[in-house]
Amino acid sequence: MPTSKSQARLFLFRIKPPVRRRLIKQAIAVVGGNLVYFFVLMRYLPPAGRHHPDRLDLGLLVDFWVCVVVYGLIELIDRLRRRS
Repeated sequence: MPTSKSQARLFLFRIKPPVRRRLIKQAIAVVGGNLVYFFVLMRYLPPAGRHHPDRLDLGLLVDFWVCVVVYGLIELIDRLRRRS
């Protein structure tokens, strides 16, 4: 355990490598998923599946689903890469 205030700050702000790896993958999934949703899929979706700013709607659920799928693909590629 840290003994001084400066050591406590360093301990709190230090991110362990597995956590840092997961955060990077999640950030890439969110950005990539939003890019796919807004620039590729949105024009082909019916009006009910499109997100409207400042609303909770079905479009947000579709966007979330796309981000989860992108995260799953990133995780699959990472695991296959680690295995070989």
